[in-house]
Amino acid sequence: MTGVPMIVPKNVVWFQVLLYLSLTLDALSVAFQDRTPSAGMTEQMIDVATVMAACLILLLVYFVWLAAQKRKNWPRWALAALLVLSVVSLGQVIGDNGVQLDSGIEIVSCLLTAAGLYFSFTGDAVGWFNA
Repeated sequence: MTGVPMIVPKNVVWFQVLLYLSLTLDALSVAFQDRTPSAGMTEQMIDVATVMAACLILLLVYFVWLAAQKRKNWPRWALAALLVLSVVSLGQVIGDNGVQLDSGIEIVSCLLTAAGLYFSFTGDAVGWFNA
């Protein structure tokens, strides 16, 4: 494809926007986490967990870009699998602690991700993604 602009389908744009919004919420959640050391969590452990969360968010941003712009199919499925794991984990957290501010933010993030993935599998997005 030399010189021909690629028209991204509307549903793929929605997929990209909604997943980037979800990841932005996740990044804000990590940024504002309580980083007070305790008996169970040392300062080093908190730092490592924060860096790992940031790296995971960057990896997921890359997956969204690969799916939406490079038309790769496997990142979409990886994002769907991670959504399932997030929902299971969120269910356990809510079961233990009830709905709190951080779990409420995570619920919104999961809903945005689910909506974005829905758009990626429907409408004019069908056929956009290569294997």
